[in-house]
Amino acid sequence: MIDWSRVAELQSEVGEDGFAEVAALFLEETDEVVTRLRTGAVTHLPRDLHFLKGSALNLGFRDLALRCQEGERMCNAGAGAAVDIAALIRLYTESKAAFTNGLQRNSAA
Repeated sequence: MIDWSRVAELQSEVGEDGFAEVAALFLEETDEVVTRLRTGAVTHLPRDLHFLKGSALNLGFRDLALRCQEGERMCNAGAGAAVDIAALIRLYTESKAAFTNGLQRNSAA
């Protein structure tokens, strides 16, 4: 679900303080998009999926990035209505929890 090698790479690139800022910004911005999707606002679904995919890749949310990529392809093929938004939101919630819990475990070690 989480590409921990990507997380470690990002931590190395930006340092601990920088990483905390990047992670907080990622979660804030992705939460906004996910909230919009929860409310049924799918007018900009391809754009939202593209944004989520890029953010997910940057922070190591591997499975979420793949699901967003699949949804993006569906939108581009004219099948945006078939994108399972509820499953995407569940995966985001699970990924966020796994990420947060993993960071807490790593910092406690």
